[in-house]
This record gives sequence, structure tokens and C-alpha cells, in this order.
Amino acid sequence: MVAPAVPEIVENEISESIYARTESLQALRELGPPDLVHLTKGQPKAGIKEIGTYHHVSGVDASSSASLAAYINTLTYLIGENQMWFGKPQSWKITTGIYCCYNAFSRVDMRVEVQIPGGVKFYAVDERGQRRPQEDIPEELWLETYLCGVLRAFSYADEHTNRIIGCRRFNPITSTEAEHKFLDAAERLFFKGWQLGSDPDIQVPNVVSNHLTNGLLHYIHTTGRYASGVNLFEKLRSKEPEVASLLAKVYLDGDEEVKAVQLLYETIKILPMDAACLDVQAQFCMSKGRNDLALECAKRAVNSAPSEFTTWARLAEVYVAMEQWELALLTINSCPMFTNQDTDRPKMPQPSRMHLPILSEALIDELSDDSDPKHEMVDPNLLKLPAATLKGTFLKAYKLLTEITAKIGWDALLKYRSSVFVMEEEYRNEKTAAEQLEKEKTASTTALRGTSPVPPSPGNGSLNGDENDTERRSNLPDENEKEEDESKVVEVNELGTNDAPAIERPEQTVDAEEVKGTTDDPQAPAESAARKYTHFQNKRLCERWLDNLFMLLYEDLRVYTIWRADLAQFKQKSKLYRRSASELEILGELAQRLHHEEEAVEAFTNCLSIRFSARALKGILAYQEKQKDNRATLNSIIRLTAWNYRWYSEFSPSLLYIIRKLIEEEGAVKVRSIVQSTSLPQPVLDLTHHYVGLLSAFRSSGSDG
Repeated sequence: MVAPAVPEIVENEISESIYARTESLQALRELGPPDLVHLTKGQPKAGIKEIGTYHHVSGVDASSSASLAAYINTLTYLIGENQMWFGKPQSWKITTGIYCCYNAFSRVDMRVEVQIPGGVKFYAVDERGQRRPQEDIPEELWLETYLCGVLRAFSYADEHTNRIIGCRRFNPITSTEAEHKFLDAAERLFFKGWQLGSDPDIQVPNVVSNHLTNGLLHYIHTTGRYASGVNLFEKLRSKEPEVASLLAKVYLDGDEEVKAVQLLYETIKILPMDAACLDVQAQFCMSKGRNDLALECAKRAVNSAPSEFTTWARLAEVYVAMEQWELALLTINSCPMFTNQDTDRPKMPQPSRMHLPILSEALIDELSDDSDPKHEMVDPNLLKLPAATLKGTFLKAYKLLTEITAKIGWDALLKYRSSVFVMEEEYRNEKTAAEQLEKEKTASTTALRGTSPVPPSPGNGSLNGDENDTERRSNLPDENEKEEDESKVVEVNELGTNDAPAIERPEQTVDAEEVKGTTDDPQAPAESAARKYTHFQNKRLCERWLDNLFMLLYEDLRVYTIWRADLAQFKQKSKLYRRSASELEILGELAQRLHHEEEAVEAFTNCLSIRFSARALKGILAYQEKQKDNRATLNSIIRLTAWNYRWYSEFSPSLLYIIRKLIEEEGAVKVRSIVQSTSLPQPVLDLTHHYVGLLSAFRSSGSDG
């Protein structure tokens, strides 16, 4: 299999990338950045002074210093003599190579330094920048480093946002022997996995929710190696019963539903409040259409882990499936939100220049378009859509809102919102009426009437009536300040036509702090709003982050409505509707967020008619896969595989998974024949054949025929 080309980022000063990596070690919190490879090379015969270059890489075997030194040795052949350097053939001689691989367990950077000619030495650098010599490095440190490298390769391979320039990506597991090595390392370090951190929707990493378990499930799901996963988790379950939730997920993914149900039944008898097992049960019941059973499981999971986002989100999903919209909104409002932790991206100084060669085997005419997306005109209103930048728990909560909107519509969503949350306008009206009533009251009239304050209601805070729940706040920026004089209906004329239907702007909900601060009597701070404003006894205070999400959804719907109205008007007048490729990418992703799949495909297709776009093709690929259009799916995979190689990546778990499902359905022979029948160059087709060969090596279902 041909290896991707080697990108090189030229430094202003030799080794400045190494210094920058050392300084960033103390700020790393998750799996760490991709591996860094630094080279010092020169041209002694030409009298050119030495320069420093570097690139990032993932998927290289980091189980020993010898394997990392071997990678540097391969570079001496790939980019040594007779290298094309910025379009000119030049002969470089590499004198020093340093390979840096981060160990997220022990929080040290393992480094191998190769002198050419000369020897190999390795050492570890801790968060304070201090070196630990190789005599003080135990073998277990290399085991941890190897496992972290594999997990990073799977986690970062399909990362589309904020991609790292000049990063080679390899498949860390290409044979059953490599798989055994990976699973053995995972078994030995399994109970230390919580040290790696977890996804942003998990507040506290634990034995079954961390980056190690996510990586294992991701690998098993991608490759279909269910038997290997079952064997691993069976051995671990004998030591820790909570691992049963992971084993049940593998059973369900491998279509062993009876075994999964029996396992969950036996485990919950032993651990009746295991939130992970209850969550798996709820998800399974939903997949079978038994939302009534899923509801009970989801409620128990929330009671078991009330501070975790995942349990509340599952309960909200059940309410959405049961079309209980008010309860769904109240549940979303009660979700504990966590600040998103960005991936540990490398922070490097500004380079002198970048050498980004193109692999000849990955060349396709449509991929060699010289048009730069940065030079395209893009409507500012499209660039400012904040929902496109949501991450973590806020993104998942937003998806729940868009799912509700897709089913009942925006107007109905606003109706349910105002029925369960205290709106600012009605609060002010009620407050004014209550204050007027207080002025009219006197001690004598109160005594004559014999009235008494309304007893406090537990319903003013959250879904559980806990006042502290209303105090949860996030770091999501409040971009929509309250404007009393603003009209509820905004005329949509910013992007184009005035003929687009108006989208009602959501009313502002009342701030919890404003309700708590309404009393003027410092001696009565405990008097709740329910005592004064009886109209709100059955309503809740909307969390500010959820109020912001409603405004983001409004912006998305407003821009989408204008776009479709403009398009319809141009078609009616038989005019050509023109948008730049970048604008069509944004509009396609906007339609995807709002669950308008056909409109998204239309935008992506128009984008591809202007220039090639990996973002657009990935959006179309998801639709083709859902429509079971296998031939079109493979055509898209061929082009995306070539695009990945163009940018130095030989491995994509998402593409490998799609090909595996196609082989299970059609057989490897038919898949190969469809790929071969295309009119693209043979070297490009061979890149896709590599995925089929890899699945044959793993003996995946359908790979033998």
C-alpha cells in the first residue's frame, strides 16, 4: 500500500516546534495532541545551512523506541535524496530526527532522538519540562504510550473541524496480530482509563465512561470485530460488574439482542441503580418502539445519576418519541450543562513556509481545482450563524430542539415554550398587578378579609422543584440581550427578498435572578415568587442557556426560510439562482441541522457543480447511504478516499465502516467490481481497494465472496 506524501512545515529557528510543544505540556487535559516529528536537514554539498522542519502524525506504533526510530528512518528514504522541494529537485541530508509521543496516563512526552549517522536515545519530558533519562523509564510507560497513540488515531482520524495542517494519519491496526496487541494493552490498563478524561457530556470520568472505553467501542463498531470485544469485556466483567453495560452495547451492535437483554436483566438485579445499564435498556426499548418501558428505565437512570447530562438527555429523547412536548422541554431545561473541553490541539509558532506535496496516486482532475475557498464571497449573515459552532452538551441539547421543531413546527414549539416557562412579558404584567394589590391592602382590610398568603409551590425552580437547579449556568455567551421595544415579528429582508414568510421571534423568558430579587424587604428574602404571583405556580424558570438555544434556532430558521423563499422566487421567474460554493456548503449544513435532508442534498449538489468540496460530498454520502444507493455511495467513497490521501490521511474510520456495511450486504466481489467499473485512474481505485483488503484480513462478514 502506497504511503501518503510527507508534508514539511519549515521553522524560522531550528527546534522552535520542540520548544513550543514542551511549553504546552502543562496545559494538556485530554488524550493529547498528535505525535510530532521534527527533522534537521541540510545540503552540505551545496553549502546551504541546516533548516528545521516538522509535521504531525498519528497511528504509528509507539510501543518502543525502536518502532519510533524506524519511522524516522523511513523518512530518510522518502524525503532525502532527489526530493521535489517547492517544485525543484533537491538533495537533502537528514542529520537529526526527534519523534514526540504524548503519554496521557502518566502526563509525560516520550521522545526518541535519532542521530544520522549515530545512535538512538530516548527520554521523557514531564509537564514542568524536566527530562527523565531512559534508565528511569519503566516498560509500562511504553505500554501506556502505545495505547494512547492508538486511541488518538481513532479519535482524531475523522475530525473535520479545526483540522491540523500537515498531519499524516495512519491506520494503527491493520492485522489481527495488531488487534491482539491493542486489546491486550487495553485490558492491562483498563481500570486506569478514567485518567484519560471523557467526552464533554460526561461530568466525571469513571470505569465505563472515558476515552479508553469510547475508543474500544469505536474500534469494535467500525471493524465489526464483535467476538474480540465480547471476549475482552467478559474477562473484565469478572473483575467489575459495571462493565456489563459495555458488553451489552457490543452484543446489541453485533445483533445479539437476546444475550444483551439477559445480561442487562442479570446485572440490574445485582446493581439496580447502575445508570449505564439503565441507559442501555432505555435505548434498546426505544429502538423496539416500547417507549413506555424506555420511560421507566430513563427515569431510574436520572434518579441514579442526576448530575450527568446523558441520563437527562435520554429521558428527553423518550419524551420526544412519546410526543410529550412539554415534558421534553422541561427535561431539557433540567439537563446539567458542562463547558466543552476542546481537543488538545498543538500550538505552534508561525512557520516560515509550508511544503505540502501532492501524492501522484491520489490525483483526480476534479480534486486539482485551484480555486481557493478563502477568496469566495460569502454572505456575512451565513458566516454569523452561531449554531454551527455549538459543541458538547449544548450541541446535543440543540439537536433535541431541532428534532421537536421538525415534528411540530416552530409556532407550536413557541406555544409549548410559553406554557411551561415564565415569559418576561407576563411576569412583568403579573408583577405590576401584584404590586398594585399590595398598595391597596392595609392591615385592617387584611384582618377583615381573613386572607392568608398562598403556600409556596415547589414548581418554580426546575423539573424536580429544586430551587438550586435554576442556578446552573453555562459559559455559552448571551448574544441576545433583552429588548423590550423590539417587535415580536421581524421583517426578513436582510438576505434577499421581502416575500419570505415571517418567522416569529421567540419572546424573552424571565431571568431567575430577576424573580429572586423582586422583594424590596431585606427582612423577607425567603418569600418566593409563588407567594406573590399565583399565576406562575405551574410554570418553571427557563435556564439562560436554553433561552439562548431558542434564539440560535430562530436564527437558523430565519435564514433557512429566506433561502428557500429566494430560491422559489428565482425558479418562478426562470432565473438562475447563484450562490458561491462556500455559501452552498453553509446552507447545506444548515438544512441538515434542521432535518431537511433533500434540501441539504440539493445545496451540496449545487456546491459540487461549482468546485469539489469534501464537506458537501460527506453530506451527500450520508444521504446516499440512507437511501441504499450503493453505487453512488461507492463513487463518493472513492473521491473522499483520494481527497484524504491528498491531505496525507490513509485512514478514515467512517469510510471503513460504510464499506464494511456494503460488503455485508453485497459481498466483497461485487463491491470490488463496482469500484473497478468507474472511469477513474487505477491508482485512485487501488486506494479504495485497500479498505476492502483490510476487511478481508479481518474476515468481516461478506468479505469471502
